[in-house]
Order: sequence, then C-alpha cells, then structure tokens
Amino acid sequence: MKSPYFTPLVTVVLLLAMLGIGGAVYPGLLSVQVILNLLIDNAFLLVLAIGMSFVILSGGIDLSVGSVLALATMISAWLLQVAHWPPQAVIAIVLLLGALFGGGMGAMIHYFKLQPFIVTLAGMFLARGLCYLISINSITIEDPLYLAMSQTQLGFLGGFVSPSALIALLMLALAIFLAHFTAFGRGVYAIGGNEQSALMMGLPVARTKVLVYAFSGFCAALAGVLFSFYMLSGYGLHAQGTELDAIAAVVIGGTLLSGGYGYVAGALSGVLVLGTIQTLIAFDGTLSSWWTKIVIGALLFVFCVVQRLMAMGAARRAARPGLRGPT
Repeated sequence: MKSPYFTPLVTVVLLLAMLGIGGAVYPGLLSVQVILNLLIDNAFLLVLAIGMSFVILSGGIDLSVGSVLALATMISAWLLQVAHWPPQAVIAIVLLLGALFGGGMGAMIHYFKLQPFIVTLAGMFLARGLCYLISINSITIEDPLYLAMSQTQLGFLGGFVSPSALIALLMLALAIFLAHFTAFGRGVYAIGGNEQSALMMGLPVARTKVLVYAFSGFCAALAGVLFSFYMLSGYGLHAQGTELDAIAAVVIGGTLLSGGYGYVAGALSGVLVLGTIQTLIAFDGTLSSWWTKIVIGALLFVFCVVQRLMAMGAARRAARPGLRGPT
C-alpha cells in the first residue's frame, strides 16, 4: 500500500548518508566494531523506543519510561546487593513491576478519560521519586550474572556484540511480529487512526490500550535491566531525559506522532541515527557534546514539519474528485 507519509526509508537513506560522509572524513568510523558499537551502546534505548512505538502508534505518549528505567536499576541493585535475591528472580520481578506500572497508567488513561501526557508525566515523577526512597546514592552491582552479561562479547562479522544488543534485537523481532502479524497489532493501528471507529468495529479498545502501556512499561523495565548490565549500578539519576530520546528515535524512524501510521522497525533506524550523530561528534573531538542535542532537535523539527506537510498534501489530493481512487 502506498503511503503519503514520510516513511522509515528516508531515515535509512539519511543514516547511510551520514555514515558515508562520516566515513570519508573519519576513516575509522566505518570499521566493523564502531558500527556494532552503535547497537551495543544504544541497546537499552532501542528497547525503550520499541515500547514507545506502540504507544505513539496508538495515539498516546509515555513520558515515564526514562524514570521507570532508573527505578528498574535501583530495584535491581537493592534486591541484589542488600536483599541478596537471586538475579533471575530480580529480573523477573522488575519486568513484572514495569508491566504493572505501565498497565496501571493505561487503565487510568482509558477508564478515567485522562490525557496520556498528564498521566505519564505523573508516572515519571512517581517513578523517579521512588528511586530516592530506595537510596539517594548509587548502588554498585557486583552480582556474577550481571558482571558476566556486562563483560561477555559475542563474535559477529569480525567484531563483537554484547548480550544486551542481542536481547534488544530479539525484542525488535518480537515487536515487529506483534505489530504486523497479530490482532493486537492491528488493534493498535486502528485505535491510533480513529479510536471511535475502532469502537464501532467492535475492537477491544480498553484491553488494547491497557496492554499497550503495559508493554511500554515492560520495555522500560527491560531497558533498565540492560542499563544495569551496561553500568553495573542502580542510581536515581540514570537515564534523565531518555524518554525524549526514545520519542525522537520513534519520530525520526518514521512514526507519526498523531498515531495510526508507522513501522516498529523504524525504531532501529531512528536509534542508529541518534547513535551516529553522537559518534560523529565524538570522532570530531572539537565539538561540545551538547551539539548532539542541537542536531537531534533540528532533525526532529524537520521530520515533524515534513510529516505534517506531506499529510496535508495527501489530504488535499484525496479531496479532489478526479484524483480519488476506486472504492
């Protein structure tokens, strides 16, 4: 089906152009390990963006994911280092709590007809505050399983990837299947396109919306587990502002903020674009790291404006009788 919208294909072209130009200026940029490091360093962000993709596709937003990530690291660190729980139980309870937290917000949004922005903003403050109830200081993780997950290198194409990167790719594959090959995924797109129409078609709108936010909370908690592997610590200041990076990655990946259109796979290209910008600035060595935020902000403006203009153009073309297709 042809689409009038700004698709993830443009993001892929942008990514390849950035890598090509960067490789010409900085020869080491295109080495296999540098490319793989884009995925290794941003595995947790990819998982966040996967969950955020479903929320945005349904026409919502989730501002709590960065704080839930931080809370997951704090709960993990405290249970491992203070309560001495086995790591498998810690991971399971953290993922369950993340899903329940997200599902609770989804239920409030649907049943009380509250705006997702307000509910998830409250969730953001709540989760971040709970971090400091556990500890105001960083808690170092010394569990053998976490250490192994942090240090293990899996050979790939002459380089290596981390277990976290592999987990993130498996989550992406699962999310693509859920979005495009299940009734749940079709319901998400239908709700994002027009919730009232979805209700009239008899779709389980309430269940789907709650599950969307539960899945986002699960992804945020899983991202927290991966971040714990990466940092080997729990801290209330972890991942500040990461929810905005996840939203940026999803939008740059081609998903409309208004919902109903986009591809979950676009989250990967969006995350890689953000990682490439950071890498190019690091290779340059003369620019402040704040240029990363400036470039991402400019890209986000461009993508939002182009999405809007192309959508308006498509609407005008559809309104012309001579250009309407067969019904």
